[in-house]
Amino acid sequence: MTADAKPAEKKREKRTITEIRESKKTGEKMVYMSVPDYTSAKWAEMAGVDVAVVGDSLAMIAHGHPSTIPASMDMMVMHAQAIRRGAPSTFVLGCMPYQSYNTVDRALTNATRFMQEAASDAVKPQGGKSQAHILKALVDAGIPTASHIGLTPHTIAMFGGFKIQGRTADAAMKILEDALAIEDAGCFMLEFEAVPAKIAKLISEQLTIPTIGIGAGVGTDGQILLCHDLLGVFTDFKPKFTKRFAKLTEVAVAGIKQYVKEVKEGAFPDDDHSYTVNEAEYEKFAKMVAKRRQI
Repeated sequence: MTADAKPAEKKREKRTITEIRESKKTGEKMVYMSVPDYTSAKWAEMAGVDVAVVGDSLAMIAHGHPSTIPASMDMMVMHAQAIRRGAPSTFVLGCMPYQSYNTVDRALTNATRFMQEAASDAVKPQGGKSQAHILKALVDAGIPTASHIGLTPHTIAMFGGFKIQGRTADAAMKILEDALAIEDAGCFMLEFEAVPAKIAKLISEQLTIPTIGIGAGVGTDGQILLCHDLLGVFTDFKPKFTKRFAKLTEVAVAGIKQYVKEVKEGAFPDDDHSYTVNEAEYEKFAKMVAKRRQI
């Protein structure tokens, strides 16, 4: 190796279930990010995100639906496959869409699709105590499983909209019971959504499995945000818990406006963005065209 040569970059190693579980003890904050496609999955891996989540929010972000409910298994598997290709060295967690896990048999069939067809590393349905038998069946079948409590988008109609969960002692106790049921079912992790920070922290302290939060404060064992939210790509609305770390839509629209302007003015493409041809071959071709017109 010469003095100027740079050492080869060490290949990134995928996080393991064991590492994720032990983060509760080690205190390492795990970073999850929901990604909808190949390119954002590549960004996640390049930036060092621990877990790329195939969130059914992609029904809204990538397909323009008003909620996550229209996401189907076919849709989720297709996106999961693209995300795995984009992030081959990142732990991929597939979120099971609405009504894909409402019976044990259905849950096993659909979770297997994530693992087999998309090479996902784990799956995540939603729900706690009422879904514990489903979660346990998945774990018993050898499928690494997480769950999601607090504000659960699949049951949003039951909540009367996107409302903070756990603001009363009784409501917080229900979330704790859900969390303990998830832990008892053998899940390796759980997610809190839209839960007061103090409540999420106290519940997290009662558990042996790690927690991640979205709108649940800093007291959880890790955090998750949507890639297109935190980068300012998706701008239809902005949840309170989303921080804009970039404003890519503004950059993108400015770039497209410049493209439109230059095309209209005939400034693009210029010589730097066009291919050339041998002048003799061009003259030969021009003569052939002229001769053809005379026929």
